[in-house]
Amino acid sequence: CGKLQFGYIYGIGVVGCMAMYFLLNMMSLTGVSVGCVVSVLGYCLLPMVILSSSAVLLSLKGMIGIVLTVLAVVWCSFSSSKLFVSALSMENQQPLVAYPCGLVYGVFALLTVF
Repeated sequence: CGKLQFGYIYGIGVVGCMAMYFLLNMMSLTGVSVGCVVSVLGYCLLPMVILSSSAVLLSLKGMIGIVLTVLAVVWCSFSSSKLFVSALSMENQQPLVAYPCGLVYGVFALLTVF
């Protein structure tokens, strides 16, 4: 069962990084490298690691778990979109970048909760 879950994590990670790479290259004037996208998305995954660590002590399927999961997704997407916007000089486009980041981290949150 662990091997199957590990494959999902890698698959979602690769698809999410490539989708963000193509999206950011279409949105920015300067362009972005794959390494930059992978680095930012991986660095901003830290709140999700904290969430999964808290799943050891408490259940994430109750109301507290839902609140913690939403906070983790918002924290991840806000921090990653802020880094992308500042690195690519995309003024006033943070909500446009935060939405797909939130979708990527939301899928990771679903893997964490279930």
